[in-house]
Amino acid sequence: MRPAARLGLLASLYFSQGLPYGFFAKGLPALMALQGVSLEGIGLTSLLFLPWALKFVLGPVVDGRGRRKAWIVPLQLAGVVALCVLAQLSLKVDFGLVMALVAVVSIISASQDVATDALAVELLRPAERGAGNAVQVGAYRVGMVLSGGVLLMFYGDLGWEGAFVAMAAGLLLATVPVLRYREPPRAPAAAAEATVPFLAALRGFLARPGAAAWLGVLLCYKTFDALPGRMVGPMLVKRGYDIESIGTVLGTLGSVAALVGAVLAAWWMRRLARVPALLIFGLLQLAAVSLYLLPAAGIGDLALLYVAVGADELFGTVATVALFATMMDACRPGWAATDYTVQACLVVVATGASAAVGGFVAARLGFTGLFAVTSGLTLLGWFVARHLLRRGVLDRLQAPEPLAPVPGSV
Repeated sequence: MRPAARLGLLASLYFSQGLPYGFFAKGLPALMALQGVSLEGIGLTSLLFLPWALKFVLGPVVDGRGRRKAWIVPLQLAGVVALCVLAQLSLKVDFGLVMALVAVVSIISASQDVATDALAVELLRPAERGAGNAVQVGAYRVGMVLSGGVLLMFYGDLGWEGAFVAMAAGLLLATVPVLRYREPPRAPAAAAEATVPFLAALRGFLARPGAAAWLGVLLCYKTFDALPGRMVGPMLVKRGYDIESIGTVLGTLGSVAALVGAVLAAWWMRRLARVPALLIFGLLQLAAVSLYLLPAAGIGDLALLYVAVGADELFGTVATVALFATMMDACRPGWAATDYTVQACLVVVATGASAAVGGFVAARLGFTGLFAVTSGLTLLGWFVARHLLRRGVLDRLQAPEPLAPVPGSV
């Protein structure tokens, strides 16, 4: 399979994940704010994505049973069905059922992600991981901003039903590349080893030198900048923007910035070692989230808000690409689904908990206080990650021999 075809396949799969998530993470909070839902309630919607934090349980199952495609295709189609059901509901009338189905879509997307991440680790050669993760993050971000931005721009014409039908159609279209993909059979040895229960597989990952310190880096690097994750839309509502204007800010500019960030990340990752890339991009991520302090305080006009949103999408994408590429490097041969998912789940747990708290911080300190706290904690996290990285955690996190026995079983 040619490199361009591999990247195109991965782009379609990660776009599929970002498409519903963008609407739930960006559009849904704004719509809830327009209906008068409290900031605390909006912040707690991040808990609907708890399945992303629990998907590590599926890692050994996906590694040990069947090809990746056999998991991905049914899950993609299940997502299409769920979105079509959501299209028939009303946020105001069927609020509880809508939230339940959002959780169902989250379960589907998280399960698909386990198989997709494993496929990505196996498809991409080490030299391609910078570009591969740029495509991964860029496609995911494009899906997010299309549903959480562009769809909102036309929400007045589409309405709730039209928005969900459009997302279902996009997800169905993105399933075509994986339907056409001819996946080679997996090595029998790899499949046999992967039948080890999850806790034993996890112990095998944690037993590696530097594993605990690396998980500390993951916690510090992305947790705190996620604190205001559900609050940008409500902040814009408070400033008097309607849902179409919010879509313009988060969609048009956000999509362009995310694409630029993905391209820049692919270019930079070919020229920078992992540690310098993580530290430089982490500082850029900090600077971007700090820019929100100005519009949160009512300083500046729409142009300044565009700068803040654009910087957040651009540098957030760049930092995420660097982190995900390094996470792939940390996977043991034959344990892609397990090892990558363990790392990804830790990031999801940390960022999800942070976003859930964000609404309570905003309700008590205001949006200015929220972004001030976010900036301070993100800076602290960067210093801790820098300390761990400079102590050579990545050098110590050496993969064992391929398919080395996993200690213990449960």
